[in-house]
Amino acid sequence: MILLTGANGFLGRTIFNASKTQDQISLGRKYADIICDLSLQIPHIPSVSVVIHSAGKAHSIPKTKAEKQAFFDVNVKGTVNLLKGLDQAPSLPKSFIFISSVSVYGMESGTNISEEQPLNATDPYGQSKIQAEQIVIDWCTKNNVICGILRLPLLVGANPPGNLGAMIKGIKKGYYFNIAGGKARKSMVMANDVAAIIPKLAEVGGTYNLTDGYHPNFKELSFHIAKQLQKKAVMNMPSGFAKTLAKVGDAIHKFPLNSNKLKKITSDLTFSDDKARTKLGWSPRRVLDAFEL
Repeated sequence: MILLTGANGFLGRTIFNASKTQDQISLGRKYADIICDLSLQIPHIPSVSVVIHSAGKAHSIPKTKAEKQAFFDVNVKGTVNLLKGLDQAPSLPKSFIFISSVSVYGMESGTNISEEQPLNATDPYGQSKIQAEQIVIDWCTKNNVICGILRLPLLVGANPPGNLGAMIKGIKKGYYFNIAGGKARKSMVMANDVAAIIPKLAEVGGTYNLTDGYHPNFKELSFHIAKQLQKKAVMNMPSGFAKTLAKVGDAIHKFPLNSNKLKKITSDLTFSDDKARTKLGWSPRRVLDAFEL
């Protein structure tokens, strides 16, 4: 029996659909077999063999103290309450899989970053994931449960949320621009491929980055999307003009571009999945080959 939290989320739905041939139960605030707000409650859980903890507050930029605290309430306290529920279950699972993020490294640029990189995140989201990872590791070690942690970059699939969803909308509406040629490479991975590797992870355990191994740049990704939408080639914003707009954004709080965002957009940020390829037999599809709107 598999217990899946966050089954209504983007990745959670993908994992749930990939595991339909197996016995599984879902846990969530609504539309789940076990209705529970993990940030507030300890769930009543039956005996399960594998736990996949996909529930969590997604990455965003908090604007208030309450929004900052929400990351710790959901990602940290929610994990603690889930583990307390497992402690009270008739038996412990054999494996616990935690869905984490490459945000734990706190890197804004870099190439081929491995799992050995120190966890230096300073933002609330990254810090909450670091804390949750350690809580899971300690609990699994104490209870002799196989521990698997996946540090994921941008997730790709049908109807994606977040920045990728915004890019698709912008290309569809005709207001998306690549900046400085869109040459910056970013790690990403198909959500279906993540779901497919979880059974192996449940057997082996360990902490892994997952990527498609190619790391498309913005130009490649935007052109791939535009082609599917039957749109003309995506427009480019020259570097000089982008820097001028960024300076405006530095002075105007709600302006869509500032110097910090520009640096992120124009910097490579890629992660190594060599460990997963060696230990798990990870062999993902290239996003540019597999991604269909």
